[in-house]
Amino acid sequence: MLRYVTTNAGKVREAREYLDGVEQLDYDYTEIQSSELGPIAARGAREAYRHAGEPVLVDDAGLFVEGFDGFPGPYSAFVEHTLGIDAVQRLVARELDAPRRAAFRCVLAYCDGDAFDASPDPVDRDDRTAAAAADSAADGDEDALPVKLFTGAVRGRIVEPRGDGGFGYDPIFEHDGATLAEMSPTEKNAISHRGRALAKFASWLDER
Repeated sequence: MLRYVTTNAGKVREAREYLDGVEQLDYDYTEIQSSELGPIAARGAREAYRHAGEPVLVDDAGLFVEGFDGFPGPYSAFVEHTLGIDAVQRLVARELDAPRRAAFRCVLAYCDGDAFDASPDPVDRDDRTAAAAADSAADGDEDALPVKLFTGAVRGRIVEPRGDGGFGYDPIFEHDGATLAEMSPTEKNAISHRGRALAKFASWLDER
């Protein structure tokens, strides 16, 4: 069994499009402060595995707006909860000229307590963007568990809110003429940042 560590049931439904035997684990792991998604997801996966004692998958994702140095990026959830997506859209519309480009990015972190053949040293030299192993110095843990990272991204632009589906920033993120909130779950999964990361992970897991 694979535990997807999240409070968002929508993420679990998306994961089940790519993986069998996925169950939700509602566990509030420590979310470290970082300017990058990878260390946040990796630290969360290690903590969640120690809590659950079973293979776990943790994701960290964010909306990166060009012209704002990637803001809100890793702080997307905090910004959504404190300012709201409407305020973000208005800020972008006021400060940036069209087309107001942005990207959704996701990092999935997998940990099952075992070492990974593909990662004999702290970074998998064959594919830095798709995999990484334990880096105890960065994690501050001499016994840091190996973690495998998988990334996904989708590019688009910030628009006025449209659509009733999805969650988070979906209503203000347009890709190929439609916001993610206007897409069906199947359509969104086919192009979403999380879906692309899940596809990479599912392929790796099948081969392992």
